[in-house]
Amino acid sequence: QVQLVESGGGLVQTGGSLRLSCAANGRTIGNYAMAWFRQAPGREREFVARIWSGGLTAYADSVKGRCTISRDIPKNTVYLQMSGLKPEDTAIYYCASSSSGIARSLQQNYEYWGQGTQVTVSS
Repeated sequence: QVQLVESGGGLVQTGGSLRLSCAANGRTIGNYAMAWFRQAPGREREFVARIWSGGLTAYADSVKGRCTISRDIPKNTVYLQMSGLKPEDTAIYYCASSSSGIARSLQQNYEYWGQGTQVTVSS
């Protein structure tokens, strides 16, 4: 059984930084595409960043240059480092795992999801 557990969310002021973590149980993250999505109040869940099994990364335009997705394979953990945070970054952030090493940025390409961690950016 695959389990993804996010942590690291919290309340931060505009311009601040946070590092989100996603600990995976039941699979080796280095073999699969992993991603971060987010859902703001009243909005649909949207793609934030992904990393393929080969290490290739991609980002949503809204976070490009401010976020970095990375992984620690021995720790089986994926990270999302966020800086220059804005109030519009306020959302629940979800970690997701595909069953393939390569997966595009659509939610349906990811079979396993964590419960999410809240990020709130105050103005």
